[in-house]
Amino acid sequence: MPTDLLGREYETFPAPGPLQQHGPARVIAMCNQKGGVGKTTSSINLAGALSQYGRRVLIVDLDPQGAATVGLGINANVVDNTIYTALFTPRMDVHEVIRHTEFENLDIIPANIDLSAAEVQLVTEVGREQILAGVLRQIRYEYDVIIIDCQPSLGLLTVNALTAADGVIIPVAAEFFALRGVALLMQSIEKVQSRINPGLEVYGVLVTMYTRTLHCEEVLQRIYEAFREKVFHTVISRSIKLPDATVAAAPITIYAPGHKTSKEYREVARELVARGVVA
Repeated sequence: MPTDLLGREYETFPAPGPLQQHGPARVIAMCNQKGGVGKTTSSINLAGALSQYGRRVLIVDLDPQGAATVGLGINANVVDNTIYTALFTPRMDVHEVIRHTEFENLDIIPANIDLSAAEVQLVTEVGREQILAGVLRQIRYEYDVIIIDCQPSLGLLTVNALTAADGVIIPVAAEFFALRGVALLMQSIEKVQSRINPGLEVYGVLVTMYTRTLHCEEVLQRIYEAFREKVFHTVISRSIKLPDATVAAAPITIYAPGHKTSKEYREVARELVARGVVA
């Protein structure tokens, strides 16, 4: 039986088989208010891995920087409709904002800088925490997985993501200050659980940007001490191939399928399926 970098034994996760039917989607918020932890990278590449396993995947870009949108080859500045449009246009058909990517089984609701106005506008909206949930309710049965790429903050957009989600994946970089601020995120998750979305789960903590150094090993151990079995068995290595895939506007699992990092993201996808998080 193999062991992970923390010495935990685990069974090898098999490649998922085809689904007999699709939907309803499991909604996953990829969330960490600290920037630069591999949040968008993980959203794109986990989505890519799951789509290659035959799952219908939708990424919701909920970051005004639009990194996930650009990372899948879409110029959001020339797109008529974005997630901002869907949030603030009552009774809008959300299909009007969905963009099909060039990759099979992988769609996206794009974002651009217009979304930066959303935090202020949401303050005066009725049911402001549940607007995104209402948008996604229209299309939940058309996908197997919906991944919300959150912005690096704990504002109303992120609260909307946590309200709409079934669970959260927290990417944490293997760096000294990795755990700073995660406690605040956990407090926000607990508040949403107690007040709005009692079914919200923490699906796992995904360690990213890992290198085989004493420093990273110590950080990994600290992350495990904080989150225990919530830490995924697979960690994502730091790799120069990831920026290359971003420039190529493709998930690394498609851009460089044989690369170590591609295998790691596929392993995370397999773990999610094996644990029943994703069908």
